[in-house]
Amino acid sequence: MNLLQDAYQYFLQNQSFFWQATREHLILSFSALGISLLIALPIGIWIAKHEKSAQVVINVFNAFRVIPSLAILFLALPYLGLGFVPSLAALTVLAFPPVLINTYAGIRGVDAFVIEAASGMGMTESQVLAQIEIPLAIPAIVTGIRIASVEVISSATLASFIGGGGLGDFITRGFALFNVPIMLVGAVPVALLALSSELFWSLLLKRYPSAGN
Repeated sequence: MNLLQDAYQYFLQNQSFFWQATREHLILSFSALGISLLIALPIGIWIAKHEKSAQVVINVFNAFRVIPSLAILFLALPYLGLGFVPSLAALTVLAFPPVLINTYAGIRGVDAFVIEAASGMGMTESQVLAQIEIPLAIPAIVTGIRIASVEVISSATLASFIGGGGLGDFITRGFALFNVPIMLVGAVPVALLALSSELFWSLLLKRYPSAGN
């Protein structure tokens, strides 16, 4: 209990720094997630339509999941330097696999009879994709986004190691000073943000009509 009280006191004494770090953390996380969606969603749809290329692309992106997040950050250093940009690049790469794989699985999981029926009604391939396949694949796609968002928000704390800012600054500072309350000022908000993201996407998924199918 004393640790939480000390953490709260440190927060009160450093509110401007805390809110700046929170803003940096959110900008970094949402930017990485947004870029990954712009890239991974189209690729996921494309490989669902080109099965021969699917396994190669999925294996390449799965390889990134084996590499620790911190290692990806440091691998970006020689090419992008320190700060926001390499942190953004590393987190974007981290968000790729769940979005891409779930998009692929969602599109591939659409019942072939539904597609045939739509084509039989005179719908073009692009119309079938836009009006049938993507809507039916949304539960799987949202699940991928949910996983990616939690991973990105949690891993964004590591950006502080290369000058990327964010709430990880409190964790690294507390670790350097052997001060647990300072670490809690960064760790607790990150945990709450990750849980909030998980809850948001889970509720959105439950509200979607096809989520239970």
